[in-house]
Amino acid sequence: MSSDSVLLLETAALVAPVTALEFLREDFLLTGEGPILSVYDLQPHPKTRASLSVLHNYRIHGIRPRPLTSAPRSSASEQTEQALVVFGGKAVRLVQLRDEDPLRLEALGPLIELQDWALDVRWLSGEGHSLLAVALAHNAALLLDTTERQVLVLCSCLEGCLLYSALLLGNTWGDSVLVGGTVFNQLILWRPGAAKQSREAQVERRLLGHSGVIFSLCYLQEAGWLASASDDRSVRVWGVGRLGAAGGGCGKADPACLRVLYGHQARVFSVRLGPGRVFSAGEDGACLVWDWGGGGRVQLTLKGHRAGGVRALAVSEGCSETRPGGGRGGWVATGGADGGVRLWREEGRSEAEGETLTDLGFVGKGVPKVVCVVGGEGGSQVRVVVGTDQGEVYLHGGGQWGLVWEGGADFQSYCAMDVLSVRAGGSVNWDGLCAVGSLTGAVQVFPLSQPGAGVLMRAGAGKIHSLTWVEGQVRRQEGYLLASGAEGTVYRWRVEAEERDAGLVLKTQALPSFLLPSCAKRWLTAAVLLPRPAGALWVCGDRRGSLLLFKDGARRRREEGEGKGKETEGAPSRAETERDPALDGNRDPSDGGEEGDEVARVRGEGGVEEEAGGEAGGEAALRPACCLFGVHGKQGVTGVREYGGLLYSAGRDGCVRVLRIRPGGGGGGGGGGEEGEAGQGGAPLEVLRVQRACKGMEWLERVLILEAEPFVLHRGVEENVLEEEHSDQNPPQPQEEEGGGEENHRIQEMETGCQLREARFVIVGFHSVHFVVWDPVRQERLLSVPCGGGHRSWALSPPHGGVWWGQAALVFLRQGQVLTSRPPRPTDSPAGSQALREGLHGRGLGCVCRLGGLEGGEEGGHWEVLVSGGEDTSLSVLAVQAQTGTVRVLAVIADHISSVRTLATVRPGDDGRRPRLSTLLVSAGGRAQIQCYRLLIGWDGQLARPSCQVIQVARHRLDEQWERKRNRHKTVKMDPETRYMSAAVVHDGTERVLLALGCSDGAVRVFGVSEVRGQVELLWESFHHRRCVLSVATCSVEDRRGARCVLLFSAATDGRVAVWDLSPAASSLDRYPGEAQPAPTPCFTITAHQSGINALAVWEKPGAEPGAGHQVTVASGGDDGQLTVSVLRVQYRQGATEGGRAPLQIQLQAQCCVPAAHAAPLTALGRLGSGLLVSASPDQRVCLWSCSSTGLCQRGAMFSHVADAAGLEVWQEAGGRQGEAEGPGSGPTLSFGSMEDTGCRSGSSPGGVSGSGDSPGRRRGSRGGEGGRGWVVVCGQGLQLLQIKNRNQDEVKDEDCGKKERVKVSFVTPLRQGQDKPNPD
Repeated sequence: MSSDSVLLLETAALVAPVTALEFLREDFLLTGEGPILSVYDLQPHPKTRASLSVLHNYRIHGIRPRPLTSAPRSSASEQTEQALVVFGGKAVRLVQLRDEDPLRLEALGPLIELQDWALDVRWLSGEGHSLLAVALAHNAALLLDTTERQVLVLCSCLEGCLLYSALLLGNTWGDSVLVGGTVFNQLILWRPGAAKQSREAQVERRLLGHSGVIFSLCYLQEAGWLASASDDRSVRVWGVGRLGAAGGGCGKADPACLRVLYGHQARVFSVRLGPGRVFSAGEDGACLVWDWGGGGRVQLTLKGHRAGGVRALAVSEGCSETRPGGGRGGWVATGGADGGVRLWREEGRSEAEGETLTDLGFVGKGVPKVVCVVGGEGGSQVRVVVGTDQGEVYLHGGGQWGLVWEGGADFQSYCAMDVLSVRAGGSVNWDGLCAVGSLTGAVQVFPLSQPGAGVLMRAGAGKIHSLTWVEGQVRRQEGYLLASGAEGTVYRWRVEAEERDAGLVLKTQALPSFLLPSCAKRWLTAAVLLPRPAGALWVCGDRRGSLLLFKDGARRRREEGEGKGKETEGAPSRAETERDPALDGNRDPSDGGEEGDEVARVRGEGGVEEEAGGEAGGEAALRPACCLFGVHGKQGVTGVREYGGLLYSAGRDGCVRVLRIRPGGGGGGGGGGEEGEAGQGGAPLEVLRVQRACKGMEWLERVLILEAEPFVLHRGVEENVLEEEHSDQNPPQPQEEEGGGEENHRIQEMETGCQLREARFVIVGFHSVHFVVWDPVRQERLLSVPCGGGHRSWALSPPHGGVWWGQAALVFLRQGQVLTSRPPRPTDSPAGSQALREGLHGRGLGCVCRLGGLEGGEEGGHWEVLVSGGEDTSLSVLAVQAQTGTVRVLAVIADHISSVRTLATVRPGDDGRRPRLSTLLVSAGGRAQIQCYRLLIGWDGQLARPSCQVIQVARHRLDEQWERKRNRHKTVKMDPETRYMSAAVVHDGTERVLLALGCSDGAVRVFGVSEVRGQVELLWESFHHRRCVLSVATCSVEDRRGARCVLLFSAATDGRVAVWDLSPAASSLDRYPGEAQPAPTPCFTITAHQSGINALAVWEKPGAEPGAGHQVTVASGGDDGQLTVSVLRVQYRQGATEGGRAPLQIQLQAQCCVPAAHAAPLTALGRLGSGLLVSASPDQRVCLWSCSSTGLCQRGAMFSHVADAAGLEVWQEAGGRQGEAEGPGSGPTLSFGSMEDTGCRSGSSPGGVSGSGDSPGRRRGSRGGEGGRGWVVVCGQGLQLLQIKNRNQDEVKDEDCGKKERVKVSFVTPLRQGQDKPNPD
């Protein structure tokens, strides 16, 4: 690499808070994210059309389209071109939008830099000139000629103060009015055009009332209203009259406050006005629509962003138009701190309408106890079915109630009922099979269209606790009925409906019953059928919270003849169930004509030929082949469903568990760490991960699959996808690997065999008194109905079929009434809004980690897979495509109870590009919590995008470990507020992974992570630092005998770095994995900073001569803004031995530093290649440093659009793709200089070195390092992917001179009274 080359950083992808939104008619939406201006086409379906970086280092805060009245005559007729002015910070720039194919954004001239912050810009009328009025932060305004790029007039207010917000009104400079929100919580109005020769104007109106600063202003000319949004959580509307009109002045002489609107739970950032409507958005993440005519009440609440609030709000002109006939209204757009953009269709609907409950006016005997809905999933022929405590069933259709069926005395005072929607004989009409159970074991099944054509069946002699319909293999024509009777016996029938000339015919076939494990609450609550070639599998949930797997394949052959009739007399214990799991003594339900088959044929007239029995031919009840006892707590399992080969279970413990049935005959074991109650069996259930709902939502009912992803539809919803069982046809070969072979087999099986992909789903349940449909990825409510809470019967209308279609009405019972929420309308969008861009973390990101590169084929391209953790307690798995800047959220993991501070990964050797990735991820943070996951990431060819499967391996908390200790009353309880600050992988052993963590309580702790056993164990801890340990890093060197020596570096708030030799601990843990080890002591200490050390980067280089030892370089960045590089000489003492290994001898060879590397604390540091360091800081600079024998030298820097930078990740591709041509934006191959023989001393001058070991004749960077493209990811208040390019200095200068993209405009501050007045000309 030439010494005169320059390293440049270019943005490849950016996710930052959206700070500006503006509609262009009803056709386009303009967004500002960082310096990037984007255009979304809203017709016919919203999509991105163009993007352009326009403000360089400034963030866009406003976009103003040129009105036709202020445009020059020559361009007023051009309908395909639209001029825009974009401003933010101290920058203003003109951009032109060309509505062509393809749509284009072009910069009109260079960036205009001012000497003060621009708060608002307004187009003014001008003959042949583009005139702009600019409101400045120091309560001033200027008239800017963008053609000549000069300031024509500068005027300031006599009341000199800072403004938090400003609004310019008027079409000419003489009529202009500036409304400013001051730091004194006041609104002031003054006219810049009315200033005298002194260029100073007086305040003409002053509005008082706010108790906080004003963040946003809006004016509605038609009504003469001025709205202000404030830090005091209020919105005020003022009647100010006409502002900015010709000769209108500043409106009314005594403006009055018309409304004070309180409804936000945090600061209000933005406000917009419409006729009769006020729109406001704030830090609470809500956009409130206020009804002016209704006394200022909240008419509608729009929520769709994650934590962090709404930063930008825009309302289209259509919201201001009154459309006859109730036509579609305009658009409302919100931009969040999470980087997401949401689009809402404003149609004049109100929140009162959304939460209006309609009483269906039930008339009948008794009190309704059970409600169901029958009909088509598309909403056709939907009817409500109600069962009462008098044993009667009523049907509601066409606005009227009708009695369908009346039971006898056995069905009175108690009602267990369920309904299955069917289409008999392929009919287009929907019918329902209704099953009603009694206290005496009687079960009546009848079609709703012919209630007299029913059949009575017996399910023992006791109470029917529950009735559950399960759809059969022939959809909409048959079903399986499960009746949970006394003593844990679940009776089963296969029921098929046929349409014949004589009427509807029901065929019933009794199947062997199930026997639930012995427990207090012993009845069925949920079930799902899994068809398999070797026999069906049933996964059931009970009231005790257990998940059970039953095999329904081959008939059991017992050697003892008298044992058949005794199996159902007593319930097996839990231990018996686990010892004898393969109790599969039944036949295939599809076999017909054998003994025990009982068919009840029901004629149209209602005659019953034969009554069905409870068990098939006296066969013994089936016991579970696998049991996850109490996996959902003691409150019970509420729902189980299957989709795409995976199982999804919900319970009243607030969790959804994603499971699979492991192929083969391996031993069971819950895959979720805490799920350790799995039984053994031929096909055990395995918990892959646990998904929690939102805070306070503990009562979950079921999981619904999100059928429609953005512009992509899932396949296979209307048909059963049968996965082949490897245990039946292709038995897996045993693994020959040592240690972890079972886990390797599972990972290989997940990657290459089943191709399982976790579907996007929503969670249905109760949150306090509301029925809620919750999206765990977007962290938003899709539906909320005030029903009174749980403990009630409910149903969704239309029937969902296990899929969330985006709209539904809730039918439920409350105090003897049958109520329904507002029915869905065809104009409602799937989730109440459209996500133009998905958000990331709403709050700050604390860490980011790269998993590897993923190859998506010729069409998919190359993707980088990242994981980020933030203050919102969640982890996000991201796929970033640098060529297009696309960022996709593959998975959101919300298992942490506090912020995520650090990440660590263990993955196989990275070759840069893989068809699939398998990584062990460890996350840690607040409340001393550790979570461990296995991430399987591959390319989904069906959806043409990356996909991610999350497997939860284990978890750990220090306070939970203390609770399990013996004699814990003799020890001090761990501080629950302990935070893990940093993590590093010490050793990737065969039995376990060793992980070192720095803790806020001053401890360095080493944990062992065993993926096979699903455990995280604390091995040792040391309180050597006695201060908060901010960062840890590891390095390994090799001794003369070939043994690796593992070094741990820990840095604390005292500015010192401790060096630990962990080789004895690592080797002993491999030999004795079950024993805890004594904590070692540091073998060396480095004083590097005056205050806390936030980041470490460590690497080593073998010595040039035998016995010379190793050179270990330690780079550190601290709160003092200093970058320090310390060079250590590590070698082994001659002769002495310590446990068969020579002890280490460490010496500080050299040290150099750059005291003012950053203007703020250096928070992140990474090493790229052998001689390049990358640093980041809250000063929003990303710096590149060359580390060589002459010291530290800055090689490049870039302003980052990520505020509060907290984490950084760097990597270098190994030469790029083989045979790939270097395309635009790919960047040349980098060659970084290496650090050799660094001879710098402690206390050397900034940026320079001196002392022994220098090579004066050697030029910096003369020796090349690894080749490849360099990449940097910075996280904080957003995420930015940067690419490092190597350019020649002459080329950079030529480009800068040729572009001329930046022009500074200076102006003279007006003089105060008593000074000489400048010439106005």
